[in-house]
Amino acid sequence: MNKAQTLKRKLGNPKLFLSVAWDTEDIPSQVSINPNLKWKDIDWKKVEKSVFRLQKLIYKASSRGELRKMHRYQKLLLKSYYARLLAVRRVTQDNQGKKTAGIDGIKDLPPMQRLNLVNLLSSRHLKASPTRRVYIPKPGKDEKRPLGIPTMYDRALQALVKLGMEPEWEARFEPNSYGFRPGRSTHDAVEAIYKSINQKPKYVLDADISKCFDRINHDALLRKVGQTPYRRLIKQWLKSGVFDNKQFSKTVEGTPQGGVISPLLANIALHGMEECLNKFAETLPGDKRGNKRALSLIRYADDFVILHKDIKVVLQAKAVIQEWLNQVGLELKPEKTKIAHTLEEYEGNQPGFDFLGFTVRQHKVKTAKQGFKTLIKPSPESLKTHYRKLADICDSHKNASTKAIIAKLNPVIRGWTNYFS
Repeated sequence: MNKAQTLKRKLGNPKLFLSVAWDTEDIPSQVSINPNLKWKDIDWKKVEKSVFRLQKLIYKASSRGELRKMHRYQKLLLKSYYARLLAVRRVTQDNQGKKTAGIDGIKDLPPMQRLNLVNLLSSRHLKASPTRRVYIPKPGKDEKRPLGIPTMYDRALQALVKLGMEPEWEARFEPNSYGFRPGRSTHDAVEAIYKSINQKPKYVLDADISKCFDRINHDALLRKVGQTPYRRLIKQWLKSGVFDNKQFSKTVEGTPQGGVISPLLANIALHGMEECLNKFAETLPGDKRGNKRALSLIRYADDFVILHKDIKVVLQAKAVIQEWLNQVGLELKPEKTKIAHTLEEYEGNQPGFDFLGFTVRQHKVKTAKQGFKTLIKPSPESLKTHYRKLADICDSHKNASTKAIIAKLNPVIRGWTNYFS
């Protein structure tokens, strides 16, 4: 019997269901049997509140550098029934990608099997299964992006591990990292850029990391992860392999896009870029503190910009970051990496740059106090993609009534408008 068949058999086997009571120190202290628990009757506010309490303890211990205490709290979270409930809900109910199956063929679970999966997570006897490779189109392009879809069991276990790892790393992540982080968005990254250039025009290195998820060095990543209670599981997921059209391949580098924990692992791999740039800034002539403030790195996942008023500093910073990326198995993508100026033309490049769907550019204005004005608007590529999507909807509903077409178009237009408003 293979792993997928084993998982299906276990998910279909009803078990007793447990609930956790918390003592006054917010640590799981006792377990009680509740054989009649139903998914629809779960008090999710209580579940979320209890998990959040433990996450706060992990965050505080990480902030203070109390690793032993932090690891103890992480182990408690891994065993917590409430945390397992929340992890299963995240991958079977909340996640929009839940309808894509891994090699187990499981796309969705009914409530009874969700509770069985919660109990199955406590044993962790099953080793990580290979992911299933699927290809999805890149927005506005003819290319396709490979995703590695884990089994339902691995997705739930990854969600559980993420609940424990995320607060540890949120206490450590650098301030100008915005992608795949709770409470942060693309708009926060764009706002940080605006604040950096609003008082003075700057040169910008607009950079993209080549195949970031696919090429992260496993050893470098595991060194950053350290001796966490989750290290063995993370190593299993990194080395689990992939099935592509029924052909199995080993994974010697990268973390598959499509995994619940992959964005967090990518952020961990890229953690330290800002510190590297700050150390470089300290070597520049003049005041160290002023030099660090003048040189900005703003990153959203694998896209980032470096901003400074001096082109020489930007060119040096590019070399420094490239060398740093090499240490984690990564490199800049030449065709997507360029240098421009926010106000003036530079080496044939028009003023401004595109970032996260926006065009950021400054214009000379005599009436403005600084002599220029900063404008941030939807990029031409964003407009083109949006119009194409609207045209596709109209083309695929030629025989529909006007009312039906409008009903299809409105959510797309509203979503696009909300993003850029």
